[in-house]
Amino acid sequence: ALVHFDAHCDTWPDHAGEPSGHGTWVREAVIEGLVDPRLSIQFGIRSPAQPSTRDYLPDLGGLVYTQRDMRGLHSPQQMLALTQTFRDRCDAAGRPPIYLSLDIDCLDPAFAPGTGTPEPAGLSTSQVVTLLEVLHDLPWAGMDLCEVAPPYDHAELTSNAAATLIWTYLCGRQAASNTR
Repeated sequence: ALVHFDAHCDTWPDHAGEPSGHGTWVREAVIEGLVDPRLSIQFGIRSPAQPSTRDYLPDLGGLVYTQRDMRGLHSPQQMLALTQTFRDRCDAAGRPPIYLSLDIDCLDPAFAPGTGTPEPAGLSTSQVVTLLEVLHDLPWAGMDLCEVAPPYDHAELTSNAAATLIWTYLCGRQAASNTR
């Protein structure tokens, strides 16, 4: 299963003419059978894309919550409601291992200016932290956090946000292991 935070859907069929790149990995993971699209959820998607690219994951049964869908949602109760279908699907599938991919550009550039592909009108750091807290008890297999670009990072805002998000994930893993 997959939880993916990003401004971009990463389901393009190619990357600027190359068969593979950082904008194709979700499609490749689905095609290669590494990820079940019905057990996948994306948060913060907002960059423009052709319908065939934008709708790739939802057309296969995946869940996509754009930044517009998430506007005004901040509380744990709101985030829990947003994730319930995903939780139900994972429970029905026997709670498979879940991978977390967190692209820092899911955040609005006000919170993370240090990235190579900033997209205005993104999520707030607190929204992502709340989602990570709400999802802490899932059977995580691992995570990555990508696209931090220190040369563009004014006052280390992006690096600090990235460290906070990783720390929140790790604290959630620890809290979940303490309740087993």
